[in-house]
Amino acid sequence: TRLELGGEVRELTLLFCDVRGFTTISEGMTAHELTRFINSLLTPLTDIILSHRGTIDKYMGDAIMAFWNAPLDDPDHARHAIQAAEAMLAAMGPLNEAWQREAEAAGRKMPLVRIGVGVNTGECCVGNLGSATRFDYSAIGDEVNVASRFESLTKEYGVGLLMGERTARLAGRDEIIEIDRVQVRGKTQATRLFTMAPKGSAAWLVAHRSLVDALTAEDWDAAEIAHAAVAPIAPEQFRYFYAQVRHRIDAAAARRRETTRHEAVEV
Repeated sequence: TRLELGGEVRELTLLFCDVRGFTTISEGMTAHELTRFINSLLTPLTDIILSHRGTIDKYMGDAIMAFWNAPLDDPDHARHAIQAAEAMLAAMGPLNEAWQREAEAAGRKMPLVRIGVGVNTGECCVGNLGSATRFDYSAIGDEVNVASRFESLTKEYGVGLLMGERTARLAGRDEIIEIDRVQVRGKTQATRLFTMAPKGSAAWLVAHRSLVDALTAEDWDAAEIAHAAVAPIAPEQFRYFYAQVRHRIDAAAARRRETTRHEAVEV
């Protein structure tokens, strides 16, 4: 059967994965070492995606784009994508150990390699896309761009995984928590961001949700109180996020002081 250009609109769950600080990592390698490193990274991550019923869309240097629910139907596409993301993050421990041993044997240093993963669910156009002479089975659309944006935001939040609201709802996992609301380009309303909470952290979860509610309402007095309660008991992977929140609270307080000063001058 001759393949033809064309696509269909269907709901997909999309995943983007990228290496943090790749330029710094690659600077200490020869071209041969870099090629071997990339292959040793992409191979196990690809195997994880495929084992969770995902489709590889493309590789972009050290990055991967994948999606679920095409070409074969997958009613649990969001859940499978999140399971794959968790497994990819967990795989980085053994991979880093292997890279450290290899670097020591070669007499060079190897920094710790971390990845960020963004997952989003929504309607996309998926099919054979490209030109009449060369095309790929790929997905395009606004939801693809949002998934890529979520992956980029993992750097700003200091967490390994960020997902959108529909992904979180379809995945149906108790450990999924809201972390913030952000304005994504092209969206008129703020987009809710979610991530995975560590197990056994009930007290922290209550305090965290109070903080997110206060931030959403821009109730900075409540945010100050919630931050004071949650920061000391925060799991390690959330401490960077809370440090950023501290800056937001301080900036809001500075704006209020400035507003009060101007009002006093005018009176």
